[in-house]
Amino acid sequence: MKSRSCVPSSLDALTACECLELYRRRQVSPVEVVDECLNRVDASNPTLNAFCLVDHENARSIARASERRWMKGEPAGVLDGIPATIKDLTLTRGWPTRRGSLSGSAQGPWTEDAPIAARIREAGAVILGKTTTPEFGWKGVTDSPLYGITRNPWNPDLTPGGSSGGAGVAAALNLGFLHQGSDGGGSIRIPASFTGTFGFKPTFGLVPQWPASAMTTLSHLGPMTRTVADAILMMNVIAQKDARDGYAGPVYPGIDVDPAKTLKGLRIGYSRDLGYVKVAHDIQRVTDKAVDQLRALGAEVVETNPGFTNPVEAFATFWFAGAARILSRIDNKQRQLLDPGFLQGAERGLTITLAEFQEAETVRFELSALMAKFHEDYDLLVMPTLPVAPFAVGRNEPDESYRGWMDWTPFTYPFNLTQQPAASVPSGLDDQGLPVGLQLVGARYSDTTVLAAAYAIESRLGHFSLARNSFTAAVP
Repeated sequence: MKSRSCVPSSLDALTACECLELYRRRQVSPVEVVDECLNRVDASNPTLNAFCLVDHENARSIARASERRWMKGEPAGVLDGIPATIKDLTLTRGWPTRRGSLSGSAQGPWTEDAPIAARIREAGAVILGKTTTPEFGWKGVTDSPLYGITRNPWNPDLTPGGSSGGAGVAAALNLGFLHQGSDGGGSIRIPASFTGTFGFKPTFGLVPQWPASAMTTLSHLGPMTRTVADAILMMNVIAQKDARDGYAGPVYPGIDVDPAKTLKGLRIGYSRDLGYVKVAHDIQRVTDKAVDQLRALGAEVVETNPGFTNPVEAFATFWFAGAARILSRIDNKQRQLLDPGFLQGAERGLTITLAEFQEAETVRFELSALMAKFHEDYDLLVMPTLPVAPFAVGRNEPDESYRGWMDWTPFTYPFNLTQQPAASVPSGLDDQGLPVGLQLVGARYSDTTVLAAAYAIESRLGHFSLARNSFTAAVP
């Protein structure tokens, strides 16, 4: 392939879509791109801990095979040669899935891919390795007894959020282009907001899961990327039927990676606080300014609240019941190795009664009905992704005024209860110079509307490039 002197942009700031075009032109080789990614993983991981597993030899072997296919003009799939990662909660053939826990063994055999890993692999992507997660993905920051602390590339003293914190760091630093996250209460959107990247939680069932998450119907799988176009590319691959998931929804229609950069015709409800959330002043200011740009893009924006009260008790019932399910499969010796916070939550789950669980189901049903009614009038609901800025590592909450991770994530978990598509788009910087996310929520199965809107918003607000230590802003 041609030398790097022909490449119009440096490899450390490429997107997947740009990279594929360069492969087609034979201006860049998959070997070059994968080597560049692996070198930067090796340089950053001792400090930031985004990866819990990196398979250099396998990645380079797959890259060489991809290079041969591109030289013949015969790519194996739409992601051929694109570096990608899988979260350590997701099964991958040939690699251990430890789920951030000392309680399980690394011994295999690891003979099967989960559906999302299989689709990414079949499309020709080069899976570099696995990204870090807190134990069983139980909280909104990323640290675990097994893998230690994962740090935010904007400031290593701060958390990148969780539970897909490793994927968020990898996306922010372009350590691969396509990163798989999972989201049971905000675990894609939280790190996307804290790292200045794009994260998308599809409608439940659109991206198949197997084995089932312990959090069952709260858990969604989706893309985490630096740009919306790359997430659209990834969704077109991973949102395919798989018979192993009995909850799988209708066939995803797909979306062009270059949708219109306009919001004309969309009616958007803007909730500053859902009616009950306290939001930091600088985050509110950044969000208000971003919403002004939605109007500039042609949307009709109405300031409103959807009208529900905080569903935290119902959400916690489902969440701790899921943790109890995990605990029931772990013997007393293994329990001594668990994250104390996870163990406390799981033990709380063991006390939940059937009547309490059924009451939570009723709350969920009513909330879902209310949001379905809301979306008869509004295409999207927008709000801050989080009411707080990234905070110190080693903590589960910003400070002692918060009782747990659900207290500081009130904008994310309601939409796991309702199973709606939701995205976090970078919207600017707070007073500390840290990223702020804007959350877009759509009606169930309106995933293409959410993604197209996110693409238009990104075209107006720009995107971050930590690889180049810069913010590419379309509008001052």
